[in-house]
Amino acid sequence: MSKKEIAVIILAAGKGTRMKSAMHKVLHPIGSRPIIDHLMEEVEALNPAKKIIVVGALKEQVEEAVGSDVDIVVQIPQLGTGHAVDVCRSHLDGFTGDVLIIVGDVPLLKHKTMKSMINMRRSADNPAVVVLGFRPENTKTYGRLVEKDGELEAIVEHKDASDEVREINLCNSGIIAVDGHHLFDFLSKLDNENASEEYYLTDIVKIARAAGHSCKTVETPDEWEVMGINARTELAEAEKIFQNNKRQEFLESGVTMLDPSSVYFSYDTEISNDVTIASHVFFGPKMKVETGVTIHSFCHLEGAIIRQNASVGPYARLRPAADIGKGCKIGNFVEIKKSQIADGAKISHLSYIGDAAVGEGVNIGAGVITCNYDGFNKFKTTIGKGAFIGSNTSLVAPVNVGSGAIVGAGSVITKDVGTNDLAVTRAKQKSLEGWAAHFRKKQGK
Repeated sequence: MSKKEIAVIILAAGKGTRMKSAMHKVLHPIGSRPIIDHLMEEVEALNPAKKIIVVGALKEQVEEAVGSDVDIVVQIPQLGTGHAVDVCRSHLDGFTGDVLIIVGDVPLLKHKTMKSMINMRRSADNPAVVVLGFRPENTKTYGRLVEKDGELEAIVEHKDASDEVREINLCNSGIIAVDGHHLFDFLSKLDNENASEEYYLTDIVKIARAAGHSCKTVETPDEWEVMGINARTELAEAEKIFQNNKRQEFLESGVTMLDPSSVYFSYDTEISNDVTIASHVFFGPKMKVETGVTIHSFCHLEGAIIRQNASVGPYARLRPAADIGKGCKIGNFVEIKKSQIADGAKISHLSYIGDAAVGEGVNIGAGVITCNYDGFNKFKTTIGKGAFIGSNTSLVAPVNVGSGAIVGAGSVITKDVGTNDLAVTRAKQKSLEGWAAHFRKKQGK
């Protein structure tokens, strides 16, 4: 392997007990996407030659999530971060490129930051170790980075630090780049003579320095970028940061939000410019919104596309495979699933449209439903261009309503309706003259 290649080791062997979950910590979602998937996307931007994830319990969950092009290494027993990297030794036999070691619970870490570490590692000073540091508002129990004359001298864990060292506000993120030519030699010199009786990966700085190598620090100005997720409170805080970043991104790209703090996005949400979003709107995964669309309050949208100049909501729900055409109106309390709604169609009130194809310019009245499920299988409803479906109609699939047809209100349609036909299935109205007055008199009213 070339010295220019990169290997990435992701440390995810922690038990995650503070999450109080049967699911591995790195699989909990931020922006509708697992923590590990956020991190892996940024790692892929480095085009690494090797990707390794170190796990303890719940190996199978992580393995299924990341796929087959990642080596899964089990650390049992767990004897510290230095030991976690050392168990990868056989997977990096002969590798002399750069090894980037990342903690697995940092979903907001960016590849540009990782790349800056690699660039520093390959700089003229040729540091054997590069550590990512940050300056938090509250140093808490973070390890401290001790520097002198532009060199990183040591990383001191908080529990082992003196009061003087604890005054340092440059903290260790746990993310380290190491010259692969020296990595395992450094690791072989680690000991566990510390407060935790663990093999600290951070001790490789003093080992490298003792061997005459340079060590350097790269700083990220954004504390949130290296925020680790160890408990549900931190998961919620990371979600908040993710959402604020997404909101800012969309505002800067020309999206109007009336109350940005109440709009929630997924990691892959696509929204064009000149879209207006009212308050309390949730975008689930795989949502695409084209220019000129208006989304009113209290909508839940997932797996759908909304095309130019359409209007959705308030209180609408779009489910996966809903395709809303240009200029459509999807009104209040309307749910659409796996249906193509052609340009200019209107579904304004209290309707469920599932497994359907709705033609151009169709008008669907209040309370219309497509009865698409018989308890065992799903069936399709097709409504032709320009048709009118009266209020409180049930369309029992499979059924076709022809172009230009009219279906009378209150109908239950079980057979196809021809082009330009009128279909009505309700019973004939009957009136009994004076019956109401007679009834009230009989009741003594």
